[in-house]
Amino acid sequence: MRRTGSGSAPPPYLRIVREIQRRIDTGALRPGDRVPSIRQAAAEWGVATATATKALDTLRRQGRVVAVPRVGTVVADPAPGAPRPGEGRARRSRPAATGPDGERDRVVRAAIALADAEGFESVSMRAIAAKLGMPTMSLYGLLRGKEELAVLMADTAFGELELPEEPPPGWRAHLELAARLQWRLYLRHPWLPRLMSLTHPQPLPHLLRFGAWGMSAVLKLGLDPEAARLVWWAVANHVRGTATNLEAQRDAERHTGLSPDQWYVAHLPSLRAALSTGAAPIDDRLGFDLTAFFEAGLQLLLDGAAVQIGRQHRRADPPR
Repeated sequence: MRRTGSGSAPPPYLRIVREIQRRIDTGALRPGDRVPSIRQAAAEWGVATATATKALDTLRRQGRVVAVPRVGTVVADPAPGAPRPGEGRARRSRPAATGPDGERDRVVRAAIALADAEGFESVSMRAIAAKLGMPTMSLYGLLRGKEELAVLMADTAFGELELPEEPPPGWRAHLELAARLQWRLYLRHPWLPRLMSLTHPQPLPHLLRFGAWGMSAVLKLGLDPEAARLVWWAVANHVRGTATNLEAQRDAERHTGLSPDQWYVAHLPSLRAALSTGAAPIDDRLGFDLTAFFEAGLQLLLDGAAVQIGRQHRRADPPR
């Protein structure tokens, strides 16, 4: 028969409850942070899933955690008037509500500012809540989580593009302008290219507006829609693909303290020894500029598009 006296060990589920309570009380887990899932808790404490389920149910009944759809179980906000872990009695007041749409827009713009300053990896519901002085859980009333936030960040960023009502004459000038507008947007927001997908595109209103404006440059040439789409996608993906290096470049500069040119100079002897040949010597003056690379690639791509467009026209209007 199991002993239940004061010297007996606590039930396994209670050990989990107490440890998660401790993490919350010490600030290791903060409001809005995910707590271990049932499967994670079972693995971490070496218990059955039924035991882990009982532990999380206990924490929910205590009001320490709450289940958020599509997110998981997260630390609940303290009751009104209760101090936050590590904050004593001091609490930052929540800003006056400006309506769900206005509040959500404010959250999205705060996330963009954070990503611009520190990179997309720094964006979290907790970090944004701290930046705005809002309870973390209140953000889940506006957004389902970081995935939805990322979609809104991308659409808001593309909404910054100012597209001329009258594009420049000629399909090539039109596509050049579209590509350069997209490139400048990525320069402002180096995290943005990672949110774009050629194979799983999001139907974002501002992105669709930009795409329709760019594709109109080739559609009005009378090409079949599939050929027009391929030309536009090739241009847009060249910009996006090249721009994926912007965030990596910024991270490398922060890590090494060296610009691309400085990095090249520092490693020139090794590069010359490994790559230089009589036919293709390494030039001491050679550096690397992503914008110049983008421009050179754009011209090569448009030269190829011109050939394709010419072929389409010749097939559509064969000589008599």
